[in-house]
Amino acid sequence: MLRAAAWAQRSLSHSSSGFSARMQSSGAAQSGVLAKRVAVLTGSTDGIGFAIARRLAKDGAHVVISSRKQQNVDRAVAMLQEEGLSVAGTVCHVGKAEDRQRLVAKALEHSGGVDFLVCNAGVNPLVGSTLGASEQVWDKILNVNVKAPALLLSQLLPHMEKRGDAAVILVSSISAYFPLVELGAYNVSKTALLGLTRTLALELAPKNIRVNCLVPGVIKTDFSKVVRTGCPQPDMQIFFLSRIGQPEDCAGLVSFLCSADASYITGENIVVAGCSSRL
Repeated sequence: MLRAAAWAQRSLSHSSSGFSARMQSSGAAQSGVLAKRVAVLTGSTDGIGFAIARRLAKDGAHVVISSRKQQNVDRAVAMLQEEGLSVAGTVCHVGKAEDRQRLVAKALEHSGGVDFLVCNAGVNPLVGSTLGASEQVWDKILNVNVKAPALLLSQLLPHMEKRGDAAVILVSSISAYFPLVELGAYNVSKTALLGLTRTLALELAPKNIRVNCLVPGVIKTDFSKVVRTGCPQPDMQIFFLSRIGQPEDCAGLVSFLCSADASYITGENIVVAGCSSRL
């Protein structure tokens, strides 16, 4: 973990959101620890997902970003291309099979294979208790947050196997460890991702595909506004660092987990929250 910590402390660019779902940078230099690798990211046009996309591209990967709205994809791609990074993008609602297939096809356009999958897309349509969630809410949360990552990975798996030394990063939440009553069903879905990580790591180890889980704490994003402003805050005594996290705080760890330096790490749920989830 010392090596991971040192990696994550490297200088990071600030995130933003950024163009064309059908364009990709032609001028980005393919150099860095992830050079000639291809990364697919869901939920990656702002916040944590965008910061991760930028970092992987800066470290040399060709990055395929996605989200549900075309205008967000266009803006994110344009911003990263302006930085000279190798990036493409497409609309993808991860809960729709046809959208997942489109994302796979876009990734294969670059070099016919995929090395990394980062599943960051998530939803929380209800601020309320677990037992207050309707069947429709349960279905939406579990379909997008838990089922979709597994289904997308199954579609990408043949293309990741042939590349060798591939990596999958699922994005959970500190709510899996310190749940808030107001995020009932969402808490459950993010806890399920911890188990999905361990199960997939076991299943995919023989294929030389590593699976790890990023567990962000309270990070300053639009998605977390409901936690930062609308819900009672958890006991702050559990936090060792007295600040809200930034999206970039998560990006270096993901790059490390995709790199050769993490070739002997799999099945881990790693908290980036300014505190420790362990005793």
